[in-house]
Amino acid sequence: MEKKIYLNSDTLGNGPDELGKILIRNFLLTVLADETLKITSIFLANGAVKLACENSHVLDAMSEFAAAGAKIYSCGTCLDYYGLKDKLKAGEPGNMKLLCSVLADEKVHVIRP
Repeated sequence: MEKKIYLNSDTLGNGPDELGKILIRNFLLTVLADETLKITSIFLANGAVKLACENSHVLDAMSEFAAAGAKIYSCGTCLDYYGLKDKLKAGEPGNMKLLCSVLADEKVHVIRP
């Protein structure tokens, strides 16, 4: 079964951004360390596209996912909105059609923090 992560924020949970950034980093590092969770794809939408861009506090983790074979897709519309299209460092731009088709696939296990 393919395992995919869908993120829509560069923080995890509701609360102070500083804590949310710590939590999203801990989440990604925990998933990386769990050998039973071989992630095949990561989809980033809205503010989560910042995670795969220059100066990201988790760019090292995103690069590790990519090195392990995971495909990383950042929403192209979101990259444009935040002015980050030329700052993408991990993965490639994706689109809503790709995201919808993957999330609708019953054979996919989507990990949402």
